[in-house]
Amino acid sequence: MTATDAPALTTPHAHAVPAKVLAAVFAALLLLTVVTIRAATIELGQWNVVLALVIAVCKASLVLLYFMHLRYDRLFNAVILIVALLFVALFISLALTDTEAYQHELRAYNQTQLQPLSK
Repeated sequence: MTATDAPALTTPHAHAVPAKVLAAVFAALLLLTVVTIRAATIELGQWNVVLALVIAVCKASLVLLYFMHLRYDRLFNAVILIVALLFVALFISLALTDTEAYQHELRAYNQTQLQPLSK
């Protein structure tokens, strides 16, 4: 392999993110962590899980966009990531619908366990 066959070393690949941007993202992650902790103390019923997931998605998006440099990468990589996340959401939703199918059996089992044993 000669020197002319080698790929050019001058092609820019890394993205220099300003320290201010990284500090702002870090501060946002800390703030969202505090919001997560505070939200856990509020009783919202079934919405507690939804709120926690929304906050987690926001935090994960910040990490993906800035710390993993997805914001500065090709659009194709973002599309692949979104498709993968959609498949994960699909699999989780299918698993959740399956758990609803046998809830009546779990309720019946819990009722038998709560009754005191007769001698």
